[in-house]
Amino acid sequence: MFDVIMAGGGPTGFMLAAELRMRGMRVLVVERDTEPTKVVRGLGLHVRSIEIMDQRGLLDRFLEEGQRYPLGSMFAGIAKPPPEDLDTSHPYILGIPQTSTERLLIEHAEGLDVEVRRGRALVDLEQDEEGVTAVLDDGSRLRSRYLVGCDGGRSTVRKLLGIDFPGEPAESEWLLTEARLTMPVEEVMAMVTRVRETDLRFGAGPVRDGVFRIVVPAERVAEDRSVPPTLEELREALRATTGTDFGVHSPQWMSRFGDATRLAERYRVGRVLLAGDAAHVHPPLGGQGLNLGIQDAFNLGWRLAAELQGWAPEGLLDGYGSERRPVAETVLDSTRAQGVLMAQDAGSKAVRRLVSDLMDLEEANRLLVERITAIGVRYDVGEGHDLLGRRLRDVELEQGRLFELMRGGRGLLVDGTGRLSVKGWQDRVDLVTDTTGALDVPAVLLRPDGHVVWVGEDQEGLSALLPRWFGATA
Repeated sequence: MFDVIMAGGGPTGFMLAAELRMRGMRVLVVERDTEPTKVVRGLGLHVRSIEIMDQRGLLDRFLEEGQRYPLGSMFAGIAKPPPEDLDTSHPYILGIPQTSTERLLIEHAEGLDVEVRRGRALVDLEQDEEGVTAVLDDGSRLRSRYLVGCDGGRSTVRKLLGIDFPGEPAESEWLLTEARLTMPVEEVMAMVTRVRETDLRFGAGPVRDGVFRIVVPAERVAEDRSVPPTLEELREALRATTGTDFGVHSPQWMSRFGDATRLAERYRVGRVLLAGDAAHVHPPLGGQGLNLGIQDAFNLGWRLAAELQGWAPEGLLDGYGSERRPVAETVLDSTRAQGVLMAQDAGSKAVRRLVSDLMDLEEANRLLVERITAIGVRYDVGEGHDLLGRRLRDVELEQGRLFELMRGGRGLLVDGTGRLSVKGWQDRVDLVTDTTGALDVPAVLLRPDGHVVWVGEDQEGLSALLPRWFGATA
């Protein structure tokens, strides 16, 4: 029997599989496709995802294959300089295609001996008090203690669970491709600049060796967006938007996406959970989809492992949905708002001008940047210090960088008093004594995902709080 089966082998599935495997779980990723997709939907990692890669010791690999871009507000394509003193040691966007992100996460998971079965799709599931039976399309039946649907917006797992997926259906559609053009590069870029003065839904730019990445509005919403567009359909869409098809030819791949916006009513039914696009879909405005899924996995992994290891306090696993669903709801509202601001009617243009003026105010600019990058996420862990519920930025401590000290995936107490103890929880919480004052607080307790759950200096308060997040003493 497996501990956990991940249905779906995209970035969310492999991130979650690695989080579980590093904690000793026996996991399996089941993926219907025989090989990783060549379609490049996501183009980069935001700050919080970059921090997560740093916390797992993966960031150097990502930096080698990506390109750092200055961090600024690009909410709805409105360019503003970044706010001062942003709360991170990684104040940049990492430009890296989703295919590279997925490959690096696959390598990370396989390096931990995660088992993968490709070319197999989950078609049914049954669950009981002891576990879940996953039925694959070849008739095989696999048992696991838990199962997580990481199988995208058309999630089979979500449908089998009967979880409602309310929201708005797609009203618009875009065609996406990487292809070659016969038109000279200078003419292409001049045309792109001219068209984008009135239509921000269109974009094109070189990506490598004469290949351009193109996104263009489609003339209509397809009945089945899983069917790629034809080259002629792409040419027609380009001519309708720009007046020319740029001599497009030799597409590397083609895809389509819509602006459907939906959020699962719940993230868990018994021993089956949802993560990533299986739980939420939205337009790609702001580039948050891939990042949201990776962050789902980072929140869920330690909780699910704790449940499997037997030390999870009551409600810990349910905390995944109660924390992550509101975050997804905020992202959906953000993409809805950006869609309005990018429309071309007079009312939307007026609102866009107003929002642009508001973004000149540092507080408004900071709010939007922190939302897009996810460093503003604050979970409800109780009242008290301003740090409570927030993830802690990387800082230099006497024993090394904070993120390096958290690579084991355990909780961490950073004690500046030299008097505190985690006796009874040493198998779940590490203790680092630091007298540098780098944190500007006496002591802080972090969950395995780096979010602060206690700030103080007295042992009594700490000991009363530890069971809430780390269970009873060993």
